[in-house]
Amino acid sequence: MRPGRLIGKIILAFAGFMAVFPLAWTAVNSLKNNVDIITRVPRLVFTPTFDNISYIIGRDSVMTGLYNSVISCGVAVLIGVMLGLPAAYAVARYPNRFAGDIQFFVLSLRFLPPVAVAIPLMVIWLQIGLYDTLPALIVTYSLLTISVIMWLAIPAFQAVPKEIEEAAFLDGYGAYSVFWRIALPVAARSLIGAVVFSFVLVWNEFLIALMLSSSNAKTLPIVASELSQQGMNVPWGILNASVVLLSLPPLLFLGVLSGFLNSVFRQKKT
Repeated sequence: MRPGRLIGKIILAFAGFMAVFPLAWTAVNSLKNNVDIITRVPRLVFTPTFDNISYIIGRDSVMTGLYNSVISCGVAVLIGVMLGLPAAYAVARYPNRFAGDIQFFVLSLRFLPPVAVAIPLMVIWLQIGLYDTLPALIVTYSLLTISVIMWLAIPAFQAVPKEIEEAAFLDGYGAYSVFWRIALPVAARSLIGAVVFSFVLVWNEFLIALMLSSSNAKTLPIVASELSQQGMNVPWGILNASVVLLSLPPLLFLGVLSGFLNSVFRQKKT
């Protein structure tokens, strides 16, 4: 093996280790008692306990936060896909003098700090009586998912060869058929990455969810953060278990979409 390739593999392995180690350490700490976590020397040999996980699963507030997160994020991503992908394709394939302004406006939504978005929306939801409700969170999150999906999908659609679409038009396909049967399958890899990124983005959203909810619409990140507000008596095992629970849905979502994508491309090869 060449030295350059060996060094590259070592660097990649180190980068992978640095990315996975915090998650693995958190999962291990979720199986420890508090006395095994707060020791000066980390204990690698300990008696595992599932009390932390059972405590998290048994709390109504955690399950309510998990339900709110799944519903608000899932519906927001679905709305982002239904509205963002056609809009991105229209901008990519039918450009006009406003196309550049549209792309800049979509990207500018991510330039703004979350508080600049949350405060006006909080006032709006208070005035119309939807503050601290799931519909308010869904609409707010949809603004984020639509902008992110459009931002990432426009280059993906621009990379689709125009010759393929022109050949489809010659075969009698309409614009909608070309979009569904040609553009979407060809750009599927990049588009699924955009969908996953938008889901992770809104799933981990903290400040907007904190300002738009008080009790009924609390999401899982808000509920998990409340466990650390106990001064010196932080239940670290329970807190690590909540982090594991918080990380599972994005990982499962990514795994399901990755498996779907691999099956699609495997069918195309066969």
